[in-house]
Amino acid sequence: MPQNCWEFRKCGREPGGRLASDLGVCPAASLAAADGYLGGRNAGRACAFVAGTFCEGIFQGTYRDKSKDCWDCAFYRMLRAEHGAAFSMPAFALHLMRRDRSAFEAFFAENGPRRD
Repeated sequence: MPQNCWEFRKCGREPGGRLASDLGVCPAASLAAADGYLGGRNAGRACAFVAGTFCEGIFQGTYRDKSKDCWDCAFYRMLRAEHGAAFSMPAFALHLMRRDRSAFEAFFAENGPRRD
């Protein structure tokens, strides 16, 4: 199986990980609706698109909030190089929509067009 973000970054926030009991399980490691996206477990290969991840010891918001940080991430760059356009927010949204409509709707509510 391809490497997931928590394996690549060794953050310890996956279920049963060394920091999961202290800091909680990362949303990327627990988003079951994303399972299989680009061959990963849960959202392990879609962490950039998942709100509430905790990278570099800093809480990350939505993709819109954290996209610059993700662009600087070696794991993100590796996924872009490996998968090209298949590693994109629209492709991830389509994956969610096909697997779990309620997860897609929650994702869209977090990341869809702003209404301010």
